[in-house]
Amino acid sequence: MSAVLDNPGQAAGHGDHAHDDHRPHGWRRWVYATNHKDIGTLYLLFAFTMLMIGGVLALIIRAELFKPGLQLVNPELFNQLTTMHGLIMVFGAIMPAFVGFANWMIPLQIGAPDMAFARMNNFSFWLVIPAAVMLAGSFFVPGGAPAAGWTLYAPLTLQMGPSMDMGIFALHLLGASSIMGSINIIVTVLNMRAPGMTLMKMPMFAWTWLITAYLLIAVMPVLAGAITMTLTDRHLGTSFFNPAAGGDPVMFQHIFWFFGHPEVYVMILPAFGIISQVVPAFARKRLFGYASMVYATSSIAILSFIVWAHHMFTTGMPVTGQLFFMYATMLIAVPTAVKIFNWIATMWRGSMTFETPMLFAVGFIFVFTMGGFTGLILAMAPIDLLLQDTYYVVAHFHYVLVAGSLYGLFAGFYYWSPKWTGVMYNETRGKIHFWWSLISFNVTFFPMHFLGLAGMPRRYADYAMQFADFNAVASVGAFFFGIAQVYFFFFVALPVMRGKGAKAAQRPWNDPDGMGAEGLEWEVPSPAPFHTFETPPKLDATATRVLDNPAAAH
Repeated sequence: MSAVLDNPGQAAGHGDHAHDDHRPHGWRRWVYATNHKDIGTLYLLFAFTMLMIGGVLALIIRAELFKPGLQLVNPELFNQLTTMHGLIMVFGAIMPAFVGFANWMIPLQIGAPDMAFARMNNFSFWLVIPAAVMLAGSFFVPGGAPAAGWTLYAPLTLQMGPSMDMGIFALHLLGASSIMGSINIIVTVLNMRAPGMTLMKMPMFAWTWLITAYLLIAVMPVLAGAITMTLTDRHLGTSFFNPAAGGDPVMFQHIFWFFGHPEVYVMILPAFGIISQVVPAFARKRLFGYASMVYATSSIAILSFIVWAHHMFTTGMPVTGQLFFMYATMLIAVPTAVKIFNWIATMWRGSMTFETPMLFAVGFIFVFTMGGFTGLILAMAPIDLLLQDTYYVVAHFHYVLVAGSLYGLFAGFYYWSPKWTGVMYNETRGKIHFWWSLISFNVTFFPMHFLGLAGMPRRYADYAMQFADFNAVASVGAFFFGIAQVYFFFFVALPVMRGKGAKAAQRPWNDPDGMGAEGLEWEVPSPAPFHTFETPPKLDATATRVLDNPAAAH
């Protein structure tokens, strides 16, 4: 289905010409990288490093909670661990990983030679390194790391030591990086598509990232404003959030969640895009309801701006406000359900095969739907008043962020890594990674629903005896889940990165009839050449295959 119809010198690939493949070598290739593929690789390696660091913090938390009483850490350090785990995972692991996917795949998917602003792309990556160092290094300054929760609520943030200032500065750098990356993605998608690829013919991954980029540009300055006001309260005598001087700590919550709720969708929309690429490829069918997927993604983005205060039902909100935010939150379930319906309809009566990318996609749909249902439960103000700040909330957002964002990232890695590296990962090991991750994830986080319903508050280093059994089960599950990701790195990702494995075909997911993965990324050889689509390709009517590519004959 995605075969090149008329492409002289196809074996040469689109721009894969050895004599002018100007690829720098050694450390300069990475430090001065302006090639979108190299920058994508840097982002992905950085994100996985931060995932491991954040994971170690999580395992210390779970080790402490294995049984009642204080075992390993004091309550103050425990709060530092929970705060830093959240900040590192959200801003250091999940978001940069999706930016890495965007860098790698968007130019390939839309037939562009590179990202629009190559040097700015380099700068946006190198901003995240000092930010990460500052964030992780805050453990080693007097007073230890920030311990106000990843939401950085005042007035706790006004009482922290110098590590709070490091955290604020790190978030500013990460925010600037996100905004630059978003501008790059928007300009690339809007201005650099191959002739014939209209917006409504773009792959869903490019669509979800276009909408995500607009979200980021809208909300990152809001976070910057909130943490800058915190900074001036700390050092310049202002009193935005200090109640002793007439400030209002609840105002911080309003500003933070006006950023924070769209931010949740920043972390899930690109995953929706990846799943929308993977499911049709392994169902051997076109995506069901493409236009409705685009409109649903846009609707989620717009609605995300009017639901922020559902995080604040317990702050003394008037009933009218509670009703508005409750109904708005339940409304956002509709476009999300449209997506899930479309994925299931795509699979319905398809010629499905269950390679690892499809396993992660199906696992994503199953577990993310469970997370969505618990979100609907928390959307109801009367129930949320009881469950707010309990382990039910912890279970809910890990079902959405781990089984959502992380599983989406894994599905994308398994799906596209043959194109990146030219090597097929080991299918058996990939399936072991999937089942190990799926089972241990549910063993970890499913019991937390019961802990929350029983009233166990989150961010506590100790707990009453009646919560002991479920906590022990969750802690064991967490260690197995952590080891599964180490297994993934050493036995799946590392061999592929080192080129060990069977050589990948140009279209590794297509059956002998040509059915399977569609899109321009499968029109280039595996591994993808350093330079691709230097001359804009001419596309067929579906914009999924190349009719004639002058660059190939170059």
